[in-house]
Amino acid sequence: MSYQVPRSEDRPDPRFEGRAGVRGDDGFVGGFEGLLFGMLIFVVGVLLVAYAWAVVDTKTATGEAARQAARTYVEAADAAAAARQAQQAADTALTGYGRDPARARVRLVSGQFARCARITISVTYPAPLFQLPFIGPLGSGVSVRSEHSELVDPFRTGLAGTAACP
Repeated sequence: MSYQVPRSEDRPDPRFEGRAGVRGDDGFVGGFEGLLFGMLIFVVGVLLVAYAWAVVDTKTATGEAARQAARTYVEAADAAAAARQAQQAADTALTGYGRDPARARVRLVSGQFARCARITISVTYPAPLFQLPFIGPLGSGVSVRSEHSELVDPFRTGLAGTAACP
């Protein structure tokens, strides 16, 4: 007669003796709390990325508006027309980016309308807190500012002085 040793899966687990069909909570990991915390992290992360994208998008719009305003300023016929046309060029650029030009601040930071003068134009616009599809911008965040400088053409006609740019 031979003796056969029972396999491990046939033997009962000594930890569960006397508790038929009951399992312990060893190895239990948080369920609902973990899901709730995970969702909170996800939502906060999405909001941070959305705000960062709104700031980058606003920076792009103000950069282009400042570039167009400076270029228009140096190509104008006289100083009065230069300021007016630069404002119009910045407004057109901001409108093209879906921004309200009334909320922008466009100003001449340095320089004057003279031969060989370097002018700098600044455009400031408030970035939205959220940019939602089909709804648009919501709230107002930090103000984003961009500057661009151009040199008034030294060889243009109609300006006093000589072409002696550094």
